[in-house]
Amino acid sequence: MPESSPERWLGRALIVGGGGIGEVLASRLADRCPQLTVTLCRRNPKDASDWPLDLENFESLSRLTQTLSNDHHPLRLVFNATGRLHGPSLQPEKRLQHVQSDQLIESFKINAAGPLLLAKAVEPALRRNEPFHFASLSARVGSIGDNRSGGWYAYRAAKAAQNMMLRTLSVEWARRFPEATVTMLHPGTTDTPLSQPFQSFVPPDKLFSPERAAGHLLDVLLQQTPEQTGAFLAWDGQCIPW
Repeated sequence: MPESSPERWLGRALIVGGGGIGEVLASRLADRCPQLTVTLCRRNPKDASDWPLDLENFESLSRLTQTLSNDHHPLRLVFNATGRLHGPSLQPEKRLQHVQSDQLIESFKINAAGPLLLAKAVEPALRRNEPFHFASLSARVGSIGDNRSGGWYAYRAAKAAQNMMLRTLSVEWARRFPEATVTMLHPGTTDTPLSQPFQSFVPPDKLFSPERAAGHLLDVLLQQTPEQTGAFLAWDGQCIPW
């Protein structure tokens, strides 16, 4: 679905997640593809144009399916910009003895299951011979082959699981929806609340603003085609080892 073919981008685009990257992605996508109707989906909508959506809630996902079934815009793009690295009940583990079963479950629920359940919710809106792109934020730390520093068991494993799930989805959709493309994207270390506690280890030139990260992600995303479905890509378009 290359950016040079604007007619293929006519319809609805959903950006899921109202965090630092999600909001900017929605704004930048609307600017770059004005023929798309870009809708921001988040747990707590801030204005009337937002759609409510909680990836951890079955009823919320079911409502999204119903909303899309009544939408007169064909669904062209869904970008999952959600993720959780830390919070009141979740902290990255520095060593094995820090691993807790409830934290593993929490991380997998949002970072691995959430994107796949989102794909399940939007699938009824897809049409076999119409272009569609599903993208989701992954992370380089979810690469098994690139893991050289260890730690962060739950987050690493959950992102690796997301990659496997969405890679598997890309194989299924290639048969059922040959115009669909699935992409996993690493945004680089971005200046958002997710990375804030760990930014002291990041060189200043490697810490991206949300605006810069969103621009890079769209540069890569808008060039992907069904022939490239199932790719795990960095912000600069380079393939990341599984």
